[in-house]
Amino acid sequence: MGLFTATIDAIRSGLSKTRHTLAGGLRSILSGRELDDELIEEIEHHLITADVGVQTTTSTINALREAHRGGELSRGEDVLAFLKTELKARWRDVDRSIARAATGPTVILVAGINGAGKTTSVAKIAKSMGDEGRTVLLAAADTFRAGAVEQLGIWADRLGVDIVKGAAGADPASVAYDATEAAVARGVDVLVIDTAGRLHTQEPLMRQLTKIRDVVRKKIPGAPHEVLLVLDATAGQNAIAQARQFKAAIEVTGIFLAKLDGTARGGIVIAIRDELGIPVKLVGVGETTDDVEPFDPDPFIEAMFEEG
Repeated sequence: MGLFTATIDAIRSGLSKTRHTLAGGLRSILSGRELDDELIEEIEHHLITADVGVQTTTSTINALREAHRGGELSRGEDVLAFLKTELKARWRDVDRSIARAATGPTVILVAGINGAGKTTSVAKIAKSMGDEGRTVLLAAADTFRAGAVEQLGIWADRLGVDIVKGAAGADPASVAYDATEAAVARGVDVLVIDTAGRLHTQEPLMRQLTKIRDVVRKKIPGAPHEVLLVLDATAGQNAIAQARQFKAAIEVTGIFLAKLDGTARGGIVIAIRDELGIPVKLVGVGETTDDVEPFDPDPFIEAMFEEG
């Protein structure tokens, strides 16, 4: 991807609960057993528990049954390699790069419900872009949440980047408009817009988010070039419902999976990809602005199944 420096150790640490469920749980039931219908049902249970999702689990288990019936698999010990291959295959030919405008500023619109870690994720994106030598402008369009504008302002000061703010309670779309004007006038490389935090079940607020997108699109042709949805990795299957609603409102292009710590179940990234067709592009693995990694499915899935 060329955007961030991946640290697989951080990913492994964040997947400790997943590894306990998959690596520990599966190895305990697979060791020394012949593959049969009973064992396959136990494998299915472990995949569901790891938040891999019903759709993904069903298709994976069906493939496992077919391989077993065809004589390709007979021992429990062979199942882990089969599962990893099946899950990795879901990212073939999937573009996980962050979009970049051909001319003018690249606009990244960031959405998510309150409490998902959205504003901190905006700061992480800005830091990573700045580390590339690109000029960054932040837009504090999260005007409905108390302290959100101030919080992003603190991050902007720490990172040494400019910010466009609106008054508390101001129309978020007007802040986004002012920010796009400033981005063009100043010739910045990247504009990152922190949108008003909202619950995905509140239809009027979702319409406001659509308005923000449309305002940006009118001012800068082709924008927003990337629409990232920040999801809390600990939310499990609730994250699927959130992603589905946001996708309908603003055409989400990628997921920023935040709070990937020892309490998260990493299978959710596979469920999101299978059920919604939205690739996870970035994962947050800590509290500092450096704690962000590109989502690379192969080492991620390997880490899900590692022991220890």
